[in-house]
Amino acid sequence: MYLWRLGFWTVNLFGRWTQSFGAQHSVGLPHGAEAPGVIFFGQPKFSYGWRTMAALFIWPPFSCRNAATMRHFEANRSTQLGIKSPKGRDYPSGKRPKSAFASATTAPTAGLPDDATGNQGVDKQLQGDYKTAEEIRSALYQKLEGVNRGIFGVPSAKKLEIEGLVELLESQNPTPQPTDNLLDKVDGCWKLVYSTITILGAKRTKLGLRDFITLGDFMQIIDVAKEKAVNVIEFNVRAFKLLTGQLTIEASYKIVSKTRVDIKLENSSITPDQLMSIFQKNYDLLLAIFNPEGWLEITYVDDTLRIGRDDKGNIFILERTEQARV
Repeated sequence: MYLWRLGFWTVNLFGRWTQSFGAQHSVGLPHGAEAPGVIFFGQPKFSYGWRTMAALFIWPPFSCRNAATMRHFEANRSTQLGIKSPKGRDYPSGKRPKSAFASATTAPTAGLPDDATGNQGVDKQLQGDYKTAEEIRSALYQKLEGVNRGIFGVPSAKKLEIEGLVELLESQNPTPQPTDNLLDKVDGCWKLVYSTITILGAKRTKLGLRDFITLGDFMQIIDVAKEKAVNVIEFNVRAFKLLTGQLTIEASYKIVSKTRVDIKLENSSITPDQLMSIFQKNYDLLLAIFNPEGWLEITYVDDTLRIGRDDKGNIFILERTEQARV
């Protein structure tokens, strides 16, 4: 009530002062011009323009009057997100994230850093859905059905689901120091079931992998005693009946930490010669896709499943299998 009286008194005082000022001084408007938007009940246009401005100053528009409500909403949203201060001073990383006030119902994106150190976070929802590593493995294999090892691309939503399960499985790694157990856990033959390496667009066309040539199994043979790894990618040529062949990539590795090895490309070849003649023109492109050189982090390994991440950001999921013919 007192605020309303103060506003009414200020409006009238301001209006009378502007009427007096306007009568004594030129207002600088062109002849016949009117102050815009200030006609109210036949009152003087110029004076009521100032009255309107004064009234807006004392009693701001709806959006401003509800600023407190918006601050309350922001504070509540911050509480839902686990943020102590809406001003951005008490975030775990010390900085206000760009998406701090995104919808609290949005599921965490797999693969995003969990904290300022860049550590990978695990989807809390997934943690609640799966209690054991066996349950996670079963869910992961279900997601991998029909993706053809991911080589020709995977829809973004499904890719996020796969990577979320991978991270969850990695968090339950039964072999936290895998390079100390290479002979027991890694030595032998493995088959690729999924990777984020893709052959898309013009690359797929150049390599004839749309209709002319199909991809067979991707095999990997690890010889711990020799510190060697051999990757074998099988091909089938539809235009030539019974023509099958393979790209063989030989590499050496060196242990550099409890979880990481450095890999060096040693040799590569395509057999038989008929298949080599098909790939001859684009051999460098083919080798660039499957070249393993760099480092590899073993993030999960048990008796039958292995997961790794390389220096290019790729993920590899392999399952143990019988010895392949090289």
